Amino acid sequence: MSIFSNPISEAGAEADAYIAAVMDLAGDRDPLEILGRLPDEVERLIADLDPQRLRKPEAHGKWSILEVIQHLADSELVWAYRLRVVLADADPVLTGYDQDRWAAKLRYNEVDPDAAIAQIRTIREMNLRLLGSLTPEEMKRTGKHSERGQESVEHMLRLYAGHDLVHLQQLSRIRNSV
Repeated sequence: MSIFSNPISEAGAEADAYIAAVMDLAGDRDPLEILGRLPDEVERLIADLDPQRLRKPEAHGKWSILEVIQHLADSELVWAYRLRVVLADADPVLTGYDQDRWAAKLRYNEVDPDAAIAQIRTIREMNLRLLGSLTPEEMKRTGKHSERGQESVEHMLRLYAGHDLVHLQQLSRIRNSV
């Protein structure tokens, strides 16, 4: 299993390795630049795919392209909340969630791909505007993630940039396999 799988059953035990691997993907690149590209990159990757290919998982027990896209949309929604609660509250708890359960229970494989990309685009633009308005002191504000420990806004920015890169690689891999 890949370090990027991040199943809830291993999230706490594997947190440090997961964080390091995700952040290494971004390296020294500007996380805001990486974050700004996601909606266009997702659209480009699926532009010529029919609905059957969008819904076909790369292997048994793995996600389809559509499930990855809706995961990105819901992750953006979760991040939007986390950013705001960290900025507004004193060291809040940031609750983790079971991404595989969300994918199944929220029927990710049935969503409209254009609607999911529109969700990513809208919420990402809101998040980037907020991030662009923050002072250096605000970027250092923290919350305590239930699985990963203390995370500053600055840390989350880099983590979500790496998260984008993980899933863009995943989308490319699934596209090539289906």
